[in-house]
Amino acid sequence: MTYPAPATAAALALIMAGAPAAAQQTALAVGDPAPVFDAVDAYGKPWRSADVVGEKILVVYFYPAAMTEGCTKQACAFRDDHSVLQELGAEVVGVSGDRGLNLIAFRESNRLNFPLLSDTAGVIAGAFGVPLRQGGTITRTVEGRELELTRDVTAARWTFIIDRRGRIAYKETEVNPEGDSKAVIAAIRKMQG
Repeated sequence: MTYPAPATAAALALIMAGAPAAAQQTALAVGDPAPVFDAVDAYGKPWRSADVVGEKILVVYFYPAAMTEGCTKQACAFRDDHSVLQELGAEVVGVSGDRGLNLIAFRESNRLNFPLLSDTAGVIAGAFGVPLRQGGTITRTVEGRELELTRDVTAARWTFIIDRRGRIAYKETEVNPEGDSKAVIAAIRKMQG
């Protein structure tokens, strides 16, 4: 399996320094058109927002790092609420600066039932105005093996809902990891009510 190469040091320097890249954009507000973006999932498969928006409500949540406590609680809550979200016509994707192998470990060890997208250069986060900081490496034991999990950038924990018209219908920048999926469900019900 091949994955896209991590961002170059120069590209990361531009993002981290706040240079005129997508990361410099002003944060989006409710009512704004949502960015259209392409990414690869944990397994290196292409994923396109344009394939979802218009057909379903899209929940895009940015999280700092796979296999960390808060991010695991947040992902597992979305996993546990997956059927409710589907009934409401929503699809969820998680986005982080993690590399593909990290996402595979995260997805499989927690039996996640939605796509995790790799944003190693912070381009998707930048398009949404999500703050970025330097990446890092953590060590975790997965199925008895010790793995070093490196992420190239670390995104802030922000959540967005994109309605079927392609507009930002909900934005949360002070996300409670454990309660995020419930807050999203409540927001979608309010949108539909």
